Amino acid sequence: MSEPTGCAVRCHYDEYCDRCDLLVDLPGLHVIGVERDGGGGLRVTVESARSVMGCPVCGVVASSHGRRTVRLVDAPSFGRPVELRWRKRTWECPEPACPVGVFTEQDEQVAKPRAMLTTRACRWAVHQIRREHASVSGVARQLGTAWKTVWSSIRPILAAAAKDEARFAGVTTLGVDEHIWHHVSPVKRGPKELTGMVDLSRDKHGRTRARLLDLVPGRSGTVYKDWLKARGDTFRSHVQVATLDPFRGYKNAIDDQLADATAVLDAFHVVKLATQAVDEVRRRVQQDTLGHRGMKNDPLYKIRTILRSGAENLTLRQQHRLAEAIAADQRHEEVHVAWQCAQRVRDVYHAADPATGRALAEKILASFPSCPIPEIARLGRTLKQWADAFLGYFRTGGANNGGTEAVNGLIELHRRIARGFRNRENYRLRMLLIAGGLDQPPPQV
Repeated sequence: MSEPTGCAVRCHYDEYCDRCDLLVDLPGLHVIGVERDGGGGLRVTVESARSVMGCPVCGVVASSHGRRTVRLVDAPSFGRPVELRWRKRTWECPEPACPVGVFTEQDEQVAKPRAMLTTRACRWAVHQIRREHASVSGVARQLGTAWKTVWSSIRPILAAAAKDEARFAGVTTLGVDEHIWHHVSPVKRGPKELTGMVDLSRDKHGRTRARLLDLVPGRSGTVYKDWLKARGDTFRSHVQVATLDPFRGYKNAIDDQLADATAVLDAFHVVKLATQAVDEVRRRVQQDTLGHRGMKNDPLYKIRTILRSGAENLTLRQQHRLAEAIAADQRHEEVHVAWQCAQRVRDVYHAADPATGRALAEKILASFPSCPIPEIARLGRTLKQWADAFLGYFRTGGANNGGTEAVNGLIELHRRIARGFRNRENYRLRMLLIAGGLDQPPPQV
């Protein structure tokens, strides 16, 4: 290797430096030049060694037809963007009857034909978005190229992975939830709601690794049912547990397409219903006793946050404030009773074992519908309508929709990182990538 001259390092074309080749690590290619470009990046020139090449169609030994240089964006090196200049060899087939004529060397391990990014730059970009929560703009900045160049290079990779039905294999627990993906007119971007399906299957250690399976436009039982139908009989037959929020449309889809699966009502949303009932009782009693909504110094208004807490989490000071507010007026006792009912609902999910929890749940189903407090009675009727899904929690080892909510949190994070989305398919692919939806499922044990 010759001595560096200025800011460039050059090799004789017939001599290759093993150390440079190892550093750049492109199998089959050799480094013949490294130099700085004007913007602070690196420009690496590579070529393949001379070899005998046969025509890909007729097999006749081809003759050299010179070279042509292809410029590619490579993964960053030492914190600097890299431009890869690949001096591709071209050959000419000497067979007159062969339709090929002139052809150029290709190596998809380096880059696909007519690609703008190298294969490893695409892998690096996908990894940065998937694992490091990077934006496409941030990745493009590190690569020294444009947003469109990066996304147009990795989008086909993500789309091909999304079409692979193998990623749906092995799902035994399925969660479903909806979220809002934009806040503009539906005329411009279509429905605001998307329904997300999440793999909540457990591994051999009993751990859940939530994995987003798909996002489809709309929020209805029909949307969920159509998606389940499209997955086929094999997928549906493997699903043993289906978790959901208390939305009747999703429950109807589960009953229609997953008849053999156990539907489970999410624990968080059950407790949320009970907490909302307490809040409604507090507001009603506030109006009945004082004739106006809660104000700063009103006894019930001052304990509004305490009423949303679990009894075991209250400090002595909070317990005293609660007792003082309830004792301020005899009619406040109704609020106290409603709060105690909500605590019974919480106790269901904090029981020492499933049998105890189920017994408490059955007592709630039997007693709440006849409660004289209308809000608690309505809660009891709601839970009675969902009795099978409510009690399903205890038959499935505590299956819940927590993993689905965690995936929604990831989606919200990346929507903020991207400063919003305008293209729904781009949104879907990005969210499938960051939430593990394009990963192959682990082998079932």
